[in-house]
Amino acid sequence: MLALLASGLSRSSSNNKLAESENSAQNSNNMSWGTELWDQNENLAIHTNRGIDALDKFANFLRDRVAIETEYAGKLRRLVKNYQPKKKEEEDNEFTSVQAFRNLLKEVGDLAGQREVVSESLQLQIIAGVTLLSKTLREDRKKCLSDGATLQQNLTTQLSSLDRAKRNYEKAYRDSEKAVDSYKRADMDLNLSRAEVERYKNVMTSKIQQSDDAKNEYANQLQKTNNLQQQHYSMLLPSVLNRLQELDEKRTRGFREFIVGAADVESSVAPIIARCMEGIVKAGESINEKEDTFKVIERYQSGFTPPRDIPFEDLSKCDPDSVQESHYSNSTSNHLTIRGTMSANKLKKRVGIFNIFGSNKQRQIIEACITMKNSLTADGQKEDFSDLPPNQRRKKLQAKIAELTQNIAQETKARDGLMKMKIVYEANSSLGNPMTVEGQLNESEHKLEKLKVDLKKYQGFLEKASQVPTATSSPQASRNQLQNGHRTSRHSNGSADDHHDDGDDQPDDAGSLSSSSASPESGLGTSHTSLPGSGQGSANENAIGEDTYYETEVETLNPVGKCRALYPFEASSEGSIPMSEGEELQVIEIDQGDGWTRVRRENNSNGWDEGFVPTSYIECTLYA
Repeated sequence: MLALLASGLSRSSSNNKLAESENSAQNSNNMSWGTELWDQNENLAIHTNRGIDALDKFANFLRDRVAIETEYAGKLRRLVKNYQPKKKEEEDNEFTSVQAFRNLLKEVGDLAGQREVVSESLQLQIIAGVTLLSKTLREDRKKCLSDGATLQQNLTTQLSSLDRAKRNYEKAYRDSEKAVDSYKRADMDLNLSRAEVERYKNVMTSKIQQSDDAKNEYANQLQKTNNLQQQHYSMLLPSVLNRLQELDEKRTRGFREFIVGAADVESSVAPIIARCMEGIVKAGESINEKEDTFKVIERYQSGFTPPRDIPFEDLSKCDPDSVQESHYSNSTSNHLTIRGTMSANKLKKRVGIFNIFGSNKQRQIIEACITMKNSLTADGQKEDFSDLPPNQRRKKLQAKIAELTQNIAQETKARDGLMKMKIVYEANSSLGNPMTVEGQLNESEHKLEKLKVDLKKYQGFLEKASQVPTATSSPQASRNQLQNGHRTSRHSNGSADDHHDDGDDQPDDAGSLSSSSASPESGLGTSHTSLPGSGQGSANENAIGEDTYYETEVETLNPVGKCRALYPFEASSEGSIPMSEGEELQVIEIDQGDGWTRVRRENNSNGWDEGFVPTSYIECTLYA
């Protein structure tokens, strides 16, 4: 029972509060400045001025915030730029921690971009709107105050006229009263003549008339004043005050909208900032210490075996020569760097110590230094990377072979495009002179031949590096060999062997290379062309003379896009198809750099009809 009573009381109290809020809202809607504040004109003028000043203060706040946002974004961008990895640090990009830091810098750069977006949006949308609203409000307020001042001046003028009429009426009434009293005294005075009494009577009559006129003027001015005052306080002044009220409400409403708008600008970039934060977290989570440890091992692993135990040297059983030789071997091993070779500075000092007219062994050392200098690459390493440890050497050679293989594939593709262009030009001389591509074709052929020679050379280096025993490549093993009295001549790769010329491993530059290959990129099937100066063809190449031929291989290709013919084209060479202006075709092979595109049309009589058309004659749209 008590619970029901309490619930009823709570419901009734909530209903009462709701009703009170509704009544207050309704009353506030019915109330206006014109009726409630009819006598507070000056205070309302001060209030509206302060409101507009508050709006201007908000605009200044936004300007300062925009300056801070812009400065913050600029400093973030400079921070990202200052901490970008240097070129010398690019080799560390394989580590997950370095990759994560680069991703972090990227996300911070995106954060800077979002701060710039906030700054620009606040400047263009909010600050511009606040400035325009403030200017409009000041102009409207000035006009309202001017109209109110005019109304007040009119009312003041009318009140002055009423006061003046009242004073005139009071004076005229007093004068008339005096004139009446004078006439009565004169009329009762028997000593005065009839003419003098008549004169007093005329003065009385005149004063009474003036009093009546002043009374009528006062009544008239009073009526006009009352009418004007009623109109002023019931219509004219409330209208001006209501305009001031609307102006102030417009300012207040704009204040609300601009604050919400500024928050919306910030909220609009919040999802992107959240994604940046997710990217930073993802970058941090991508760091794998085990993977970085493995990469450190992979980078610096030499492939050498740990040194064996140093044998005990019994000086009582060794002759002095062997002791000196042992000291020599120890000093030699101290000059070996971590790559197992003698440093170039030590070699230069060694050459400077001995005179050039010394023994043959010294001349051999000088010649070896010169040869080693000439075989260095641009980054200071040897051409065969023999100055690296075995594992690092094999990785370098494998990377070089992969690079050469990719270059050969690209050059082969370019060569096939030139050959196809030459064939097209030979078939249709109106399209171009075949001799214009002859020089480019020869240059491409020689470049391709050089790349293949280099590939074979580095493949020989890799095969040779794979056959070198790693145990004998250790500097400690060399030291042990020298301590045991075995003096051997060593290569820069650390293997103990006799000197021999690496030139035997070089392939013959005059060897034959294939002039062409049946590649899908050429678009000509298994076509082969013999070029002047290209040498003897390979075993896989058909021997041909000056005549050029190609075989068309039937192949079903899916369309990669569509095209529209811009100009009519008459097929005058084999492999090309005619087309009319505006005709739509399917693209089954894009231009490979030779100026021709392979297209297909649906022919009702022969089914699918396909061939090559000039690329400049069509407008292509490729599928996504």
